[in-house]
Amino acid sequence: MEDFEALLNESFEIDTPAEGSVVRGKVIAIEAGQAIIDVGYKMEGRVDLKEFTNPGEAPDIAVGDEVEVYLDRVENARGEAVISRDKARREEAWDRLEKAYAEDARVDGAIFGRVKGGFTVDLGGAVAFLPGSQVDVRPVRDAGPLMGLKQPFQILKMDRRRGNIVVSRRAILEESRAEQRAEIIGKLTEGDAIDGVVKNITEYGAFVDLGGVDGLLHVTDMAWRRVNHPSEILSIGETVKVQVIKINKDTHRISLGMKQLQDDPWDSVEAKFPLGSVHKGRVTNITDYGAFVELEPGVEGLVHVSEMSWTKKNVHPGKIVSTSQEVDVMVLEIDTAKRRVSLGLKQTMRNPWEVFAETHPVGTEVEGEVKNITEFGLFIGLEHDIDGMVHLSDLSWDQRGEEAIQDYRKGDMVRAVVTEVDIEKERISLSVKALDGDPFAEAVGGVKRGSIITVTVTMIEEGGVEVEYEGMKSFIRRSDLSRDRSEQRPERFQVGDKVDVRVTNIDAKSRRLGLSIKAREIAEEKEAVEQYGSSDSGASLGDILGAALKGEGK
Repeated sequence: MEDFEALLNESFEIDTPAEGSVVRGKVIAIEAGQAIIDVGYKMEGRVDLKEFTNPGEAPDIAVGDEVEVYLDRVENARGEAVISRDKARREEAWDRLEKAYAEDARVDGAIFGRVKGGFTVDLGGAVAFLPGSQVDVRPVRDAGPLMGLKQPFQILKMDRRRGNIVVSRRAILEESRAEQRAEIIGKLTEGDAIDGVVKNITEYGAFVDLGGVDGLLHVTDMAWRRVNHPSEILSIGETVKVQVIKINKDTHRISLGMKQLQDDPWDSVEAKFPLGSVHKGRVTNITDYGAFVELEPGVEGLVHVSEMSWTKKNVHPGKIVSTSQEVDVMVLEIDTAKRRVSLGLKQTMRNPWEVFAETHPVGTEVEGEVKNITEFGLFIGLEHDIDGMVHLSDLSWDQRGEEAIQDYRKGDMVRAVVTEVDIEKERISLSVKALDGDPFAEAVGGVKRGSIITVTVTMIEEGGVEVEYEGMKSFIRRSDLSRDRSEQRPERFQVGDKVDVRVTNIDAKSRRLGLSIKAREIAEEKEAVEQYGSSDSGASLGDILGAALKGEGK
């Protein structure tokens, strides 16, 4: 009896499954959306059919199928076993997923729901989190087409105790993409010309699909001419022929070019645009230092700001030309090595200073507006946007320049005479005072050095006397008032006295006559000696002067 009891207890232990374990059962019936499963030891349980359904698939269960279920309790109030297919699948899935995670292997699953920050994925019984950043290599706006689709995932992190699994779809795509890129890149060589489809356009270029791998077509390699934006010559979806310029084996980056398949216009620049030749071009870009002009597609030259205008020196190029404007330019310099052409805009027009010199010779009278007043003179606006300058010293005959300039205001209309045109220095000198002639030159026109003239005393000073001749003032120093020292007294003269003097100097620059009574007396004495006496006669100076005076009295 003892042996029978031991065997009976052993059979109970063997046949009766433990609660909380996974047991194998057989589907004996399907009714009312449930599968009735016999789990042994005359125990049956019910499982909803949806627990046998994978996302996006129909229930795969039939009478007679053997399935594994999780035994929650041996018996409920109805005398049935409480079983779950989901829990059984979860336990099974965790075992399988832990093994795959350890081996860094891919696992199959299906996205079935959306949660904050990402999606939920069914990995065959275990639910994992798929972050939004791990869905695709590029941001996905609509994940609808991916929902319920069975596909591979990579496990990034898992914690069974917390029931936490994080997976990535992007890692699978990048891996396959890398394999595909490596295969395609392996077939390409630099210099190949291939067809591609424009996939994306950016500010700096376009990405071209070469059949599974993208290459960058930079904006500078699209055409020999200037391209402001890639959309000017390309559109998404367009098929283009490109050349492989460079392949980076490490990063798998491919650089492409379109202009390399076309003739380089710079090969014939020197022949087409010889130095000194004038051509019509289109302004393509304006900068602070000049304007770029397209001579032909792919060939641009720079008109430096200093070569834009003869007269507008400190003006922004945008004030002289505008974008897309057609202009005539002269070729000044060509550097084919640096692919640079220097152009001139002003060289296509005559030098306005040359034109002025031809049409306004020295002595011509001109009229213009006072453009500027400086400490050294007036700037007068003339024709062809050029200025002439009236120096302080050329404003007035009578006043000092600093005084005379006070009579002028900006905007005044002024007449003047051209006194000099320096084409090389781009300088025109004018004179206002020359309009009335030179009163000094007119006054002393017949006077020469050594001439005897009659002057009128206008002022008595301690150092001499001031005199006037034909409206011109001069000063006779005390030492020049007489040959005799005793007579060198200014007070012996009175204002209004007429005095004969000798001209000792004519200074046109200072506009002064050098005058001397003493020099006149000495000259008269010398003349008397020569006329009335000789060195051999023995006559005294008094005798000679007396004879001279008697001769004058006859």
